[in-house]
Amino acid sequence: MKKSLLQKFLIASIFTGICTTNALAEHSFKLAYALSKDSHYGVAAHALEEKLDEIAPKEFKVEHFANSTLGGEREVIEGIQLGTIDAAIVSTGAVLNFVPQVGVFDIPFLFRDLQHARKVLDGKIGQDLLKEFEQRNIIALAWGEQGFRHLTNNKRAVKTPEDAKGLKIRTTENDVHIQAFKALGILATPMAWPEVAPALQQGTVDGQENPISVIVSMKLNQIQKYLSLTGHVYSPALVLFSPSFYNNLTPENQEKLKEATKVAVVAMRKYVDEVEASGVKTLKEAGMNVTEDVNRAAFAKIVKGIYPDYYKRYSKELIDSIANTE
Repeated sequence: MKKSLLQKFLIASIFTGICTTNALAEHSFKLAYALSKDSHYGVAAHALEEKLDEIAPKEFKVEHFANSTLGGEREVIEGIQLGTIDAAIVSTGAVLNFVPQVGVFDIPFLFRDLQHARKVLDGKIGQDLLKEFEQRNIIALAWGEQGFRHLTNNKRAVKTPEDAKGLKIRTTENDVHIQAFKALGILATPMAWPEVAPALQQGTVDGQENPISVIVSMKLNQIQKYLSLTGHVYSPALVLFSPSFYNNLTPENQEKLKEATKVAVVAMRKYVDEVEASGVKTLKEAGMNVTEDVNRAAFAKIVKGIYPDYYKRYSKELIDSIANTE
């Protein structure tokens, strides 16, 4: 059946409108993140995009690359430095290879709760540390959030350090974490995120550790039997931009991007709050064996024994200042 003139006009108009809208976006940028669009990273990415659409219509176009489409986090950060990737939401694990000072926030049992961590990151200590990224050709606009990390595995329920001893656990490329796991007798196995699911399924590693936000959004209950609420490390995230993209913006558009990034962080934290409240119940209902009465004091006592090493790396004064923030 032949299309009427009106139909042809409408189709042409719609197509032209789409192309014109994309063409009118003065600044198009690639935004990479390791997790799904349904995760806290994805929620933040979409909040960033929506805010830009609101305050800078037709000026920015966000291209989402979720699920490690552009590579693992270390590769993505290198892309940020080279200018082949414009923006990313990343964990702090891979960042330590570029800005080692960030590792101070990854010290186990340093933060009391989410509010404590947020106050430090939003305060002078956290904001001063963001400035350090510029020396490594990275623009760090804000601290995001993943939550407190917990242990999952396929071998046994973990309530005490003795239960965890000997487990082969996937970790990020994070020396601060790895040192603590070794002290606990855990066989830490650094591995890029895209490799984790196959490694768990094949038994290459027994388990992994991540915040509830990741465990839920990535449906790790489908390949892990046991969850222990160890809460051993607070895990921040970072919103990064390539200087080659950011420095080509007008000061006005840089401010708009900063404003949108703040909105993204609020959305990410809200997601974490909600999933921390409901995620454990969701995982239980899905059949995961959850150990809630973990002897965290016993884990903390062992890890506190290696704090002198952390003092040498980051200074006792800084660590105490973080710990004592009210």
